Amino acid sequence: MEIFQTIILSLVQGLTEFLPISSSAHLVLIPKLSGLKDQGLAYDVVLHFGTLCAIVYYYRCSLLSMSKSFFNSLQTRRLEGDAGLAWAVLLGTIPVGLVGIFFKNDISINLRSVEVIAFATIFFGLLLGFSDWLNRRMDIVRDMIRSSDVLIIGCFQILALIPGTSRSGITITAALLVGLSRQMSIKFSFLLAIPVITLATLAKLFDLANGSSEVDWLMLTLGFFISAITAYATVVFFIRLVERIGFLPFVVYRILLGALLLVF
Repeated sequence: MEIFQTIILSLVQGLTEFLPISSSAHLVLIPKLSGLKDQGLAYDVVLHFGTLCAIVYYYRCSLLSMSKSFFNSLQTRRLEGDAGLAWAVLLGTIPVGLVGIFFKNDISINLRSVEVIAFATIFFGLLLGFSDWLNRRMDIVRDMIRSSDVLIIGCFQILALIPGTSRSGITITAALLVGLSRQMSIKFSFLLAIPVITLATLAKLFDLANGSSEVDWLMLTLGFFISAITAYATVVFFIRLVERIGFLPFVVYRILLGALLLVF
């Protein structure tokens, strides 16, 4: 893999993994539209691991508190501290995990066309805009996650298996619709990303272990650091931007991107 392609794909992965614009759509589209060869499974694993490290580092304090509260809850059988949030993340991951296991091959074969990506990009972009508009008009928004919220958001996350949907976009959309605040919607969405990315990375590692492709360790190392640094900076920028102006820029971007894909 050439260094130019490594830099481009690493930047795209880092920029789009946590923005509500679909990283999978961009990583599928770049080779199709630019003529670059497919990046390969090993590179996918490293890119996702880089973004995983970025989000773990960003929420390191919250994760430490959640871990302590979670293990305490196993002993005391009481939800104290951040135990409720920890359980919400674990339980909210189950639906997409089960669907991913049983329908992985069907999704890979049937749902990676440019047309599917284009329509998903537009439709779920509009849904994100609607949920943000509706959330701003609610009399009360919450920072406390209920069990029903976990079920709804977890089921919505299944739609992220469709390229063009955006995992962060659809979980933020669902969180806003059930009445969570913008801040909690983003935080819960990003925390949900940790087990999802971990499971996806492990699955790809399993496939990689059964393969025999050569590995360019220099390019993989470069890709890891670029994707990790870019993802961390993107999370910081995204949270600050949404606090100031909301999700409208990402809705507009998705509509324009989807329309451009349909034209071409």
